[in-house]
Amino acid sequence: MQDVEQYLLSLQQKICDTLSLYEDGATFRDDRWTRPAGGGGKSCVLENGKVFEKVGVNFSHVHGNALPASATAARPELAGYAFDAMGLSVIIHPLNPYVPTTHCNVRFFLATHADHTPIWWFGGGFDLTPYYGFVEDCIHWHTVAKQACAPFGDDWHARFKAWCDTYFYIKHRQEARGIGGLFFDDLGLNEGSFEQCFGFMRSVGDHFLPAYLPIIDRRKNINYGEAEKAFQQYRRGRYVEFNLIYDRGTLFGLQSGGRTESILVSLPPQVTWRYDWQPTPGTEEAALTDYFLQPRDWCQLKA
Repeated sequence: MQDVEQYLLSLQQKICDTLSLYEDGATFRDDRWTRPAGGGGKSCVLENGKVFEKVGVNFSHVHGNALPASATAARPELAGYAFDAMGLSVIIHPLNPYVPTTHCNVRFFLATHADHTPIWWFGGGFDLTPYYGFVEDCIHWHTVAKQACAPFGDDWHARFKAWCDTYFYIKHRQEARGIGGLFFDDLGLNEGSFEQCFGFMRSVGDHFLPAYLPIIDRRKNINYGEAEKAFQQYRRGRYVEFNLIYDRGTLFGLQSGGRTESILVSLPPQVTWRYDWQPTPGTEEAALTDYFLQPRDWCQLKA
């Protein structure tokens, strides 16, 4: 577990250092916290930057005597197990509406019981939530995701891309949250050695910045106005709805007595809801749901 923790902390530092290069005034606030029931973490938060409106890069390592309901819902046989959980969660809400929001999470769980063999698994992934779509960006994002999976199995990318599309689906809206990426969970329960699964988690974490930074560089200086900003804030409402209703990490954190400020740092700073609003057909705003949020094999397309 020490190797996993060291990797997560080093990735946190690398992400913060890299994103700081885009800002000449705003800096990360380093907020260390403890959990009364056991464990703690370090939240690094940047707000009101020239490129990033809000960034949260949060490490947590918590433990307890019983897994919360969100962790045992799909694993009822683990009810009553003690747990040790650590992870790094990254959420980036850019200022410019033409730069997508993104999220990355990598995590490790250890469940123990006096009468049973310890059980461990890895989870995580990364996904992209654009407001204004660009085919070139989508192809790049998914190509890097595929590269992260390539050393581990011929079907790993297809499996975890499909799982991402399914997981980040807003059921009550009947639409995807974004263009997907990778999502995996329970890795190690039924396949793979610890070394292989840990290696895959590291590969996902290490490919996150190469997937996202070129998109920032291409889009951060595009001119925009009030209409584009209003659309960004409207679409952010979908992000809030998913995180508060469906997201496993949010539910686990709240149910396990985690630090609320750190858990909800994933929410955007400004968001709006409009009653029954629909974009005008044929516009860039309409293209988001009509084309970009539809599942497709982006790696097979040409920019």
